[in-house]
Amino acid sequence: MSNSFFRFKQFVVNQDRCAMKVGTDGTLLGAWASGGSRILDIGTGTGLIAMMMAQRFPDSSVVAIDIDRSACEQARENVANSPFAGRIMVENVSVQDFVGGKFDAVVCNPPFFVDSYGCPDDRRHIARHAESLSFEELFRCASDLLDAGGEFSVVIPVESFSRIDSAASMSAFRCIRKCAVKTVPRKAPRRYLLAYAKDGGREFEVSEECIEDEQHQRSAWYSALTSDFYLR
Repeated sequence: MSNSFFRFKQFVVNQDRCAMKVGTDGTLLGAWASGGSRILDIGTGTGLIAMMMAQRFPDSSVVAIDIDRSACEQARENVANSPFAGRIMVENVSVQDFVGGKFDAVVCNPPFFVDSYGCPDDRRHIARHAESLSFEELFRCASDLLDAGGEFSVVIPVESFSRIDSAASMSAFRCIRKCAVKTVPRKAPRRYLLAYAKDGGREFEVSEECIEDEQHQRSAWYSALTSDFYLR
């Protein structure tokens, strides 16, 4: 059973009313994604990624949106009890209906289980499955919301890459950073951290990293990436 809260160095994430709990994917994305002066977090859930981005980019303002009313209520409480309360706004709205101007950076830990069996918990099903927000819709919305020169960053399972990259191309996005993340060194990558942009002047950066080392301790890369967040 998941803990009702997760404590980081600068903030606490309560999660008892959220369908999706604090996990490695969200932590990876929040610690890896590029930021800017205005940041949008699509599908914020607990507010974890929004608060991580606010911590990493102290001059930024962050808008966090989600279609789940209970998640938004909890995210607002988490934000209000954090050092970033004055810089994060949480809105209960779908990205399809959201109107908020242009952003320098957009981040999303998207619903990614396409064509799979539904989850019995309706709220968890919506959070985990792409029926409520297809990859094509996600990139169309990101295209409208992202400022010129901005980056759209996501974290996905490796098996979803071809579908999400195809959806990105349909909205004239190009992948500029791709980080394959392994859980342990001897296994194949399980997830990708991806950054997309529309300007064509940037070189493609590709890397492969690991969360644990051979001794099943946090790898040097993961420790450095998350050192400002994890208590130990």
